[in-house]
Amino acid sequence: MSSPPKVLLIGDLAHSNKEWESLSSKYKLLEFRKGTREQFLENCRNGTYAEVRGCYRSNQSTSITGPFNQELVAALPESWKFIAHNGAGYDNIDVEACSARKIAVSSTPGAVDDATADTGILLLLGALRQAHEPLVALREGRWKGRLRLGHDPRGKKLGILGMGGIGRAMAHRARSFGMDIIYHNRRQLDPSLEKGAKYVSFDELLAQSDVLSLNLALNASTRHIISAPELAKTKKGVVVVNTARGALVNEADLVAALESGQVSAVGLDVYENEPEIHPGLVKNDRAFLLPHLGTSTYETQRDMELLVLNNLQAAVDQGKMLTLVSEQKGLDWAPKEANA
Repeated sequence: MSSPPKVLLIGDLAHSNKEWESLSSKYKLLEFRKGTREQFLENCRNGTYAEVRGCYRSNQSTSITGPFNQELVAALPESWKFIAHNGAGYDNIDVEACSARKIAVSSTPGAVDDATADTGILLLLGALRQAHEPLVALREGRWKGRLRLGHDPRGKKLGILGMGGIGRAMAHRARSFGMDIIYHNRRQLDPSLEKGAKYVSFDELLAQSDVLSLNLALNASTRHIISAPELAKTKKGVVVVNTARGALVNEADLVAALESGQVSAVGLDVYENEPEIHPGLVKNDRAFLLPHLGTSTYETQRDMELLVLNNLQAAVDQGKMLTLVSEQKGLDWAPKEANA
């Protein structure tokens, strides 16, 4: 009788421990919930993870193992074919190195769309209404403080850079406030997905947006996609909202544009060097800031964990994945799409 497949949990689970433990009926479960990168690498070298087929990787596990970069991917045993990652963003995984080893990677799109878009709208309204100063003043006993009049979203043009699931969810919500939607993507969407949004070039997006929302993945080609040259092309007084990844923006250039008035306000949930935040953002009362809370709801966190577990099962049981990362789709060795 053959032994059950081995799977590994890297990092912790908050809302699906019971579901993870139930997998012991068909898999041998290994765990690396805490430790160091060196300990993890040693486990790879000494045979502890021999015959592991794949892993559940929590996004927070980067603080334990460090990024899944080329060094770490090279150390994984030959049996390791799947990484089921918990997170819509996966810039802490070297997908190119994984592909070179024919290791498939999945992420959690879809599960994060609503919560992240809700956060985006919160930031959009907070920035438009200049809400930071009166919120601080209220708690300091100064009532409204140095109140500035804000702006209504109605009639404003929301420019979405990255019209994937989160971008479309953001557009859906913004329409309720009477905003007009324009967007730029690598390619134009089918009209059934656009729902009246207008596809424009990148430069047109910068020039026409009253509010610019960043909703795209971080990779080598998108790092600092918004820097001084791009900010100079925006409409004077643009509002910038970012719920995606901080390094999409050159933070120092954004601070300079905010201080000059080229950017009238920002609503940010993510930062270039988290958890550090540029002091120019912290001290600016036109910066409406959150500490990366985009998916911080019970429902979304549980949905994400369950999607990762389902990806891991589809991979081990069927050789397929539900949400393979886009860079690997269409590669001749890559797993096919599993049915949800």
